[in-house]
This record gives sequence, structure tokens and C-alpha cells, in this order.
Amino acid sequence: MDISDKTIDNIAKLAKLFLNEEEKQKAKKDISKILGYIDTMNKLDTSDIEPVSQALLAVNVFREDIVTNGDSRKELLSSAPVKKDGCFIVPKTVQ
Repeated sequence: MDISDKTIDNIAKLAKLFLNEEEKQKAKKDISKILGYIDTMNKLDTSDIEPVSQALLAVNVFREDIVTNGDSRKELLSSAPVKKDGCFIVPKTVQ
């Protein structure tokens, strides 16, 4: 597929890119290759292929949330220079 200079200028403008002439020629070549690949893919007969939502058969990739550190408040506060009611006291940073 042949891409015009006007099309490249429009794409660059939409993408907020400033391309010199060399970059425009490379972009034309790259976009032509991409569109050629898409055209090849469109020619494939996929009528007997069931649609999928993802290529990999991933099964629940999330893990259970398990608390492993427990309650170590006293241990953490033991190194605090200033504390009050089980909390760290820090200098005021906003006026």
C-alpha cells in the first residue's frame, strides 16, 4: 500500500511528532509494511476458528492475600524517637 506525504504529515500532527524528511520517508516505509502485514492477515480464512479473548490459557493469576508479618506495632515503635498513643510523631511539614 502506498502512503502519501500528506497522510504521514497528518499522522505526525495527530501524534504531536515533528519529523524531518528522512524520518518521514522511514515512517512511510514502516507504515506500508505494517499495512501490508495487516492485509496479509485479512486474507486468512478464519471462519472455522473460535474467537478468544486472550491468546494464553491463563487461569486465575491472582494469589490469595495472606498476612505474613502479623502485628509488630510495638517492635516498630520501639525505634521511634517520638511517639504518642501508638503512633509516630513527626515534625509538621505543611504550614
